[in-house]
Amino acid sequence: MTEKENQKTKTIKSMDINPSGKFNNWNPIRLKELEQKEFSKDLGQKIIFENEYQRIWEVVLLPKERLPFRIMEKNYCWLAYSEGMVISRFADGKIILMHLDKGDSEFMEHEGKPAIYDLENIGEDIIWLQMTVCKRELFYENNENHKQLASNPTEEI
Repeated sequence: MTEKENQKTKTIKSMDINPSGKFNNWNPIRLKELEQKEFSKDLGQKIIFENEYQRIWEVVLLPKERLPFRIMEKNYCWLAYSEGMVISRFADGKIILMHLDKGDSEFMEHEGKPAIYDLENIGEDIIWLQMTVCKRELFYENNENHKQLASNPTEEI
């Protein structure tokens, strides 16, 4: 992704509506869900494609529908196929409100710094997202050039 393309992805309209560390405005049901610590590792509701290099998830949220808290441990990118309003609650208390436009996308870095959050459609339209996880470790394990470079970094391949 070029610098210009990367900058464009950051123009997604979002705002913090609750700061990290503050839980006094949270719904007690959501707090209890966090306390139970039963988090899914699934990015979405359904895997629509998978091979040795990537896994692509689909998320379709009807108005007022919500994906429960899940733990994100791998880098992924998401792409919006529809527009709408969502909120996402984070395990540290932060809540963000986001307006999605069709074509919005963002790369999320979670390798080495996992995050726990949910996603709720608070608008009147159906939200349709695609989330892609790159299975980087498999790519490198199966890439002969990378293996050779890793074992002898000063030698030309």
